[in-house]
Amino acid sequence: MNKKNKYMSDEDLRKMQIIQLEMLKEVDRICKKHNIKYCIIAGTLLGAVRHGGYIPWDDDADIAMLREEYDKFCKVCEQELNQNKFYFQNHKNTKGYRWGYGKLRRKGTTFIREGQEHMPYESGVFIDIFPLDSVPNSKSMRKIYNCGCTIVRKMLWSAVGSKTEENMFIKFIYKILAIIPLNMVFKLYELLRIIGSIKESEWVRILTFPTPKNNFWGYHKVWYEELEDIVFEKHVFPATKNYEEYLYFKFGNYNEFPPLEERKVHTASYYNFDNIK
Repeated sequence: MNKKNKYMSDEDLRKMQIIQLEMLKEVDRICKKHNIKYCIIAGTLLGAVRHGGYIPWDDDADIAMLREEYDKFCKVCEQELNQNKFYFQNHKNTKGYRWGYGKLRRKGTTFIREGQEHMPYESGVFIDIFPLDSVPNSKSMRKIYNCGCTIVRKMLWSAVGSKTEENMFIKFIYKILAIIPLNMVFKLYELLRIIGSIKESEWVRILTFPTPKNNFWGYHKVWYEELEDIVFEKHVFPATKNYEEYLYFKFGNYNEFPPLEERKVHTASYYNFDNIK
């Protein structure tokens, strides 16, 4: 299959989900072997609870680890990852990579998101692997901290926003931000991480990813510490023990299906699954 349509057929979407499931199983294998604690999160966990697998229209898979576990995973991947099938990207090992979290990708595939055709690295079908960093216990301080996270996130996004943003004023701002050297942006990212870890906290977040629209600017750390197994696509993966509390916090009434216009998918300018070995 060699597609240039921005929206996948149901058949192609299911093929991509199966490829992602293969990558989830590879992460699980590595983490169990090296005693690394991780869990499925967000729409992947919602799919496990509500559908027993993927949300029918979902086109990605999400995993999270507390920072110490994530750093260990990145290091272990250098030797442990099945490099005949997969490759792992982060900003330290992939030139031009602009995200504050890792992506595990499948060799023999291509999946280029609309508006990211110019990104200077290989883009196969992927799953996101998110590090969770501490943020202040104080709600007011988390609000301030969130401003820093938003600025860094916009700096990282600027290479895409400067080409895709429709509002001309915002597009101009992105063009200015895109001039900032990438290594400087990641120095700011590292500074944010260090500031958040100065004091022990009961709250964590993905620094370069928006938090839920509930003005808490973070997630309870215990959700990523107290885990239990859950079935996803007939395979068992770890998830937060308090999944009902987590899902309500993130999605509200998570058992209610969203209207068709709110069923988010990532549009692709090009994808190809034909070269898998």
